[in-house]
Parts: sequence; structure tokens; C-alpha cells
Amino acid sequence: MLRQGLPKLVATDLDGTVVRSDATVSGFTHSVFDRVRAAGIPIVGATGRGPRLEELSRIDLPHADLLVLGGGGRVLDLRDPGAPRILRDARLPGATLTALVEALERRLGPVKLLIEALDTPSSPIWGDDVTDWPYPDDVQVQDRAQSLSHDIIKAFVRVGGDDDSDALLRTARGLVGPETAAFTHSGLGWVEITPPNVDKASGLAVVAAELGIDPAEVLVFGDMPNDIPMFEWAGHRVAVANAHPEVIALADETTLSNDRDGVAVYLDELLKRTR
Repeated sequence: MLRQGLPKLVATDLDGTVVRSDATVSGFTHSVFDRVRAAGIPIVGATGRGPRLEELSRIDLPHADLLVLGGGGRVLDLRDPGAPRILRDARLPGATLTALVEALERRLGPVKLLIEALDTPSSPIWGDDVTDWPYPDDVQVQDRAQSLSHDIIKAFVRVGGDDDSDALLRTARGLVGPETAAFTHSGLGWVEITPPNVDKASGLAVVAAELGIDPAEVLVFGDMPNDIPMFEWAGHRVAVANAHPEVIALADETTLSNDRDGVAVYLDELLKRTR
């Protein structure tokens, strides 16, 4: 739990947490984050978005001093606008992902696979010919062997038309140990695969070490299972009302939904109480 007063660091998920259902961030939210920074509190965006979406992440959270991208695999220090620094760049070997996918298919039958390997702005995701990816313009259909010849930032798997991401997540974790890869999901209907020991908590740990901040002094906001590691890591955890039940169960408090600017409402009240 946080000690009395303001946190030393605020970290927030983006999609479903500060970004609303219409893909916008409200002016009120922007104004509150400006006040948080004016109070001397660093802000971190902790998102599953890969490095290729860094620009969009900076648009949605222009107040961020650092970004944790790719679910923890890329940590970017933005405090010097002229010279951003990469503090972490974790990759999963293509051969490891190949063996992992083969193990899943032996248990579950054919799976759909998408791969994020490029980090240049707006670069495509490679993968199978799918119709149920929510961002179809991002996907470049490509032979698996070609895609898997690269080191991977993040991969996404799905079984047929099954929408039970929680069940697939449990199966994947039961088949493949954490020393091989990490698994989570962010509510898109796909299970996400990252390098071992890569999640939002390990990304934020890099941030905390860089800034000299104890996790007990960190306030985090989130909504989906990929936020669970940072909820377990941080001193104070706040879920938005639209969060996954497992996230709400871990939260110290719940605020309004993303569509009602819950993060900004919570921070606004916190700043008022601690003047």
C-alpha cells in the first residue's frame, strides 16, 4: 500500500483504461495528467502495444516520461525529447516460438498465429490469413517459416473461433513453462506470447530501477489480465470499472470505467486530497 500522500510514480495501461471505446483520450484526462506531472510525479504508459505503435502511444499519453511497450519487452526513456533511450529490448528466438506453437498444435489442433517482429513505425504484423483480428489493416499474410526465421517481440495465438481467451491461456501455461515464454491476454480474443520473464511488472521494474523508486511507492491502473503482473508488483492498484474480474479482485480500489475517464477522476481526487 502507498504511504500517506502522493505516489512517487504513476503507471497506467492505455487501451481500455485511459483510452476510451471510441479510441480517444479525453481532454479532461490530458489535463489531469498535466497536473500530475506538474506535481513532480513521473508518468509511465505500460501497454501491450508493440514498439511499432510507439508514436500512437505517445499521442495517447503525451505526458509519459517513459513507455513500457510490447507488454514489457521494450522500455523507452522519453525524458530527453531529443534523445530517447531504449532501456530494454527483449526478443524471443523464432526457433523457440516454432517449438512452442508445435506443442500447442499437438494438444489443441491447428492454431492461428500472428507475429510481431518489426519495430519501425506502423510496420505490419506477419501471420496467417485470419478474419478475426480486430485490426486487419495491420496484418501482412506471410508464410510461417519466413515469419519464424526472425526474433519475435510478441506473438498472438488463437484456436479456431474459440473466444475463451482465459481457457486458452490456462492451457498454454500448462504446456509451456515460464522459463520458455510468458503468456497473457488483453481482451482481444488472442493469447499473447512474449519472451520469458517479460511482462508489465518486469518492464516497470526497469523503470523503477532507472528512477530509484521503490515499487511500494508506485500507483498503477489497468483493466486486463496482462495488467495482473504489475498489479502484483506495485504498491497501490486501481482497476477501472470495466476491468476483467481477475484484475478487479487484485485491485485495492476500483474507479469509473475508461469511457467515464475513471483514471483521471481518481487522480483528480487524489491531487485535491493531498494539496
